[in-house]
Amino acid sequence: MSSPASTAPEPLDPLDPAHPLDPGRPGDAVVASGRTAGELAGAAEREATALLTPPAPVRLGDVVPAPERVTPDGTADHLLAADAVIRVSADPAALAVAEQLAALLRPATGYPLPVTDTAGPAPAGGIALHLAGDTELGAEGYRLDVTTGGVRITAGTAAGLHHGVQTLRQLLPAAIESATPVAERWVLPGGSILDRPRYPHRGAMLDVARHFFGVPDVLRVIDHLARYKLNRLHLHLTDDQGWRIAVDSWPALATVGGASEVGGGPGGHYTRDDYRRIVAYAAARHITVIPEIDLPGHTNAALVAYAELAPERIAPPPYTGTEVGFSYVDPASERTYDFVADVLGELAALTPGEWLHIGGDEAFKVPAQVYASFVERVQRIVAGLGKSVVGWHQIAPAAHADGRLLQWWGTSGDDPATADAVRRGARLILSPGNHAYLDMKYAPETPIGQDWAGLIDVRRAYDWNPAAHLTDVPAEAVLGVEAPLWTESVTTLAEIEFMLFPRLPAIAELGWSPRSTHDWDRFRERLAGHGARWTAAGITFHRSPEVPWPAQPSIPAPRRGSPDHAPTRSARD
Repeated sequence: MSSPASTAPEPLDPLDPAHPLDPGRPGDAVVASGRTAGELAGAAEREATALLTPPAPVRLGDVVPAPERVTPDGTADHLLAADAVIRVSADPAALAVAEQLAALLRPATGYPLPVTDTAGPAPAGGIALHLAGDTELGAEGYRLDVTTGGVRITAGTAAGLHHGVQTLRQLLPAAIESATPVAERWVLPGGSILDRPRYPHRGAMLDVARHFFGVPDVLRVIDHLARYKLNRLHLHLTDDQGWRIAVDSWPALATVGGASEVGGGPGGHYTRDDYRRIVAYAAARHITVIPEIDLPGHTNAALVAYAELAPERIAPPPYTGTEVGFSYVDPASERTYDFVADVLGELAALTPGEWLHIGGDEAFKVPAQVYASFVERVQRIVAGLGKSVVGWHQIAPAAHADGRLLQWWGTSGDDPATADAVRRGARLILSPGNHAYLDMKYAPETPIGQDWAGLIDVRRAYDWNPAAHLTDVPAEAVLGVEAPLWTESVTTLAEIEFMLFPRLPAIAELGWSPRSTHDWDRFRERLAGHGARWTAAGITFHRSPEVPWPAQPSIPAPRRGSPDHAPTRSARD
């Protein structure tokens, strides 16, 4: 708890229908018996201010991803006051969400926004985050209510509160993303939102193997995922060009195998503490990290470090190109399975999430039956560690393992092998290469990226239906969606952001929003309003011609007395 609860009597909740004060009827203040004189004066001042406040610049339905149900009330806009308090249920996880909300709002508003926990939080002119035993909202759903008297987010879990906070953030003016105080009236549009996700798996993948990205860059990417209610970060930790995670039992994997990358750069790797920091930062934002060790192919970096894993027992030179399919660990050697068990065992111990990703793609030089036997043995290793296995859809022919997930990245909806794996019990994460691969160029002139799966503009990223994408695969077999970003040509954080935005919100909407809300014209209009937010937050993005961006996003001037220049809010903070 960042500040102690007030010793004054707890104000009654103006969002409670039983409350004698209807915040939509200012005259009813006179019948608000039981309130202190100070509370009555504060309520009257807020109501008077609200009557003079211009309409909220953001509409309640402008949220991305689109909420399940939106009920606007143009008479109930709320002006966030300088003395607003954030009240939260007396629960450590809920309190953590409230502190994150305060940290998001303080820089631009300049308001202190103290956080106080209480058994029954009520807005009382500020913001309330309330954990309630409401099974209707599920594991990640929330309700958001905005009235003249305050704002309340209700959820059954801290994850639901967190998602509600992201919606609240979008309902404030775009300048809320500024890292320094700005002159703005912080008005939220009145009404209510009920919101729940369509799919439980909504993710993005970051390839840190082709080019290495340090911890601060990964944390910034996590912030981007959280902003749009994504809940999985898949880290592609190993490939031909570099091994990025320290393994105590095989130390040369990181020190030798990690010392290269595409183009001949210095590479790098995460220490165990680095990885723990990434996992903890993601967990605090209700994002589960899924680490990938790509096997049996894409292993040149491992073979550079340990020749004993190579079929000929000869270490290859480091690889800094971008070809695929030429390397593999020896599937006939018991030493290979010692290696797999050690690496996955250490990674499992560092990873609280349920899943380990074993790759499995493009092992072109391994015969089909040998490959299937290898995958089956690795699946048993994963199960023995108490985890569930994820693999690219090439592992489909292997025998089914309980809880197995296939990540499908094809470009044609007809895949009999994957459909057969589903019939045997597998579930799917959909990452179609021609819709969800965010390393593909937007257009022929895009300065970075690839085009083997085609060009992916924003509409192509948005206009497909995961539930009906694959032939002979029932909708219930689809666990969710994931947007991979491979980094053969991506070398900096700014380039990561350029490839993510504005397509990442499109994938996020497919994963979160009900199919009934899917409308390209409406989506592009909603998305256009986010350009000013990204500009204020210092996020690099592609100004796609498909989206009607405002000509010159307007950000209010810094508040008088604030510095002209300040560092951009970043994951380092």
